[in-house]
Amino acid sequence: MRSLAIGATGMLAQQTNVDVISNNIANMNTTAYTKRRAEFNDLLYQNIIRPGAASTASDTIVPSGIQLGLGVRTAAVYRITDGTSLTNTNNSLDLAIRGRGYFQIELPEGKGTAYTRDGAFQRNGDGVIVTHDGYVVQPEITIPDDAVEIYVNNSGEVWIKQDGETDEVNVGQLELATFPNEAGLEAMGQNLFLETQASGAPIVDNPDTESFGSVLQGYLETSNVNPVAEITELVSAQRAYEMNSKIIQTSDQMLSTITSLR
Repeated sequence: MRSLAIGATGMLAQQTNVDVISNNIANMNTTAYTKRRAEFNDLLYQNIIRPGAASTASDTIVPSGIQLGLGVRTAAVYRITDGTSLTNTNNSLDLAIRGRGYFQIELPEGKGTAYTRDGAFQRNGDGVIVTHDGYVVQPEITIPDDAVEIYVNNSGEVWIKQDGETDEVNVGQLELATFPNEAGLEAMGQNLFLETQASGAPIVDNPDTESFGSVLQGYLETSNVNPVAEITELVSAQRAYEMNSKIIQTSDQMLSTITSLR
């Protein structure tokens, strides 16, 4: 009975949907988190009578035929990058990207480069700008111990004012990376992403240049999760799950009727 398998695929698909929605809600306060959306495809169809087949010897054409679907599957989970906003923190090393681009982060143990829009940076014991996990921001920039003020302009230049000095000193230049297909980046957790063949190779340049966003000091990018919309989607997924379970219950009752025949 096809309906048993079809109902099972529907329940699995809605379970995935609930998992995605739950992760969105859990990260509604995560810096620079972008919500995900599950997408689904129908499965293969069984052609009982193929559309367009000849129905008689005189080549009469079947107008629609009989095709029976076999259920649903999860096709993809997309990242929705629209709808983010910025929040003011007044922290000199909190940096937000207004527009396209990702900060470059050096992973430990020579594991390569990761990318993030979470600009909640700090200084380590050597004065190097790092993430909250201690990963070095690339290009590496060191803030001297005697720096009393740090200023990052829209172009990503990092300037400092040292104790007892009146002139500002440029200590480094931040760079951003963009990708032909940002949706193809692989999320690795910790607000970091990895390059993949689907994302394409990174294109690196200074902020506030053509096709690159600008850097805004003292701000952080907030999550674009809308809790009201997510709760609505959660209720819809729950009802869809219940309806698919009802399909299995009905199919079971039909099978029970058949087995009780004498």
